[in-house]
Amino acid sequence: MNILVLNTGSSSLKFQIIDTDYEKIEKSEDKQLAKGLIERIGSDKADLTFQITGQDKYKKTMPLADHKQAIDEIVNWLTDSNTHIDGISSLKDIHAIGHRTVHGGEKFSSSVRIDENVVAMVEECVGLAPLHNPANLKGIAAASETFGKDIPQVAVFDTAFHTTMPEKAYLYAVPYNYYTDYKVRKYGFHGTSHRFVSYRYRTLKGLTPEQTKIITMHMGNGCSACAIDHGKSIDTSMGMTPLEGMMMGTRAGDLDSSLIEYVAHKENVSCEEIFNVINKKSGLFGVSGLTNDMRDLEAEAQKGHKRAQIALDMFAYRAKKYIGSYMAAMNGADAIIFTGGIGENGFEARANICNGLTAIGIEIDPELNAKAIRGAEMKISSSTSKVEVWVIPTNEELIIARDTFRIVSAK
Repeated sequence: MNILVLNTGSSSLKFQIIDTDYEKIEKSEDKQLAKGLIERIGSDKADLTFQITGQDKYKKTMPLADHKQAIDEIVNWLTDSNTHIDGISSLKDIHAIGHRTVHGGEKFSSSVRIDENVVAMVEECVGLAPLHNPANLKGIAAASETFGKDIPQVAVFDTAFHTTMPEKAYLYAVPYNYYTDYKVRKYGFHGTSHRFVSYRYRTLKGLTPEQTKIITMHMGNGCSACAIDHGKSIDTSMGMTPLEGMMMGTRAGDLDSSLIEYVAHKENVSCEEIFNVINKKSGLFGVSGLTNDMRDLEAEAQKGHKRAQIALDMFAYRAKKYIGSYMAAMNGADAIIFTGGIGENGFEARANICNGLTAIGIEIDPELNAKAIRGAEMKISSSTSKVEVWVIPTNEELIIARDTFRIVSAK
């Protein structure tokens, strides 16, 4: 079955086409047929980058008013006589659509087939994810308009994996009616990524969910840690929104909430403006004053840039503390797994995080760590480390495609 996976942002649209079925899932032989990215939707100069797997990229700049036009352009490319994607020549060769959907609140604990009721419930969660859910809804509506209402569509929620957290982990120490009245609680994000790498770890080790106790570290521009016991998320670093938790590219992560009112008064600005700063102008970027790109910061630190070094030290220190706290929460762990852009390629960041953790049984092998870049799937811990350390590239789109196939195929 050919699944179109859509990840819709406010002005962007990422897609993959994945051929999967029960046999391919069993053998891990799902096939990515094509992928692409459209940026600056809503402008006269939208950037399109499409690629058939194994071939050169196709690039184009053109006006795109909205997500409907963006999806139409994807379809035009897919069905063009010059494109030649195996098994795809018309819209009928796309059998189902899977949507990355950021926030399902407490309403969704698993992926679901989309209908009017599901759309309404996703709309009810807009207040919890005002930057993300509206864009996801645009993608669903645009796909329905282009492909027709008969094509099955599935929503796969970032928050669903974390619905197994116990109350002691997801509740905040504020008046309880804030939870009952307004649903103020920790929800967590990156759930599809944490779910995938924990699955891959079990597959590589030949273990059942019940035999595992692991900590997954998704580190990209957004970062989150997750404690997974018996295959279930029992705690995660992001909270009611993606702002809480680890230091990130432009997000502050954990901070004293009194800072918001204090700085608002000092700067004579609104709380909304401060929230914009701690979401978009903080983290690695805010501390260094340079960039949110880990590679550039490492290069500048080597040249002696003090604030770049401080940002790197803070990033590693805060990640290290999450590993320690989750080791305590689970009374130990079998493995630490790094994923995401930094987690998969940032060998210096991994070393800085893991160094100094021998007291809790974590020790990486410097040579193995240096080799784990560009898609490597490998163990990087030393032979004497009591806790294994792995690098496993994430594949959220594959999880979305598989969930979509299973739901559509279920009788």
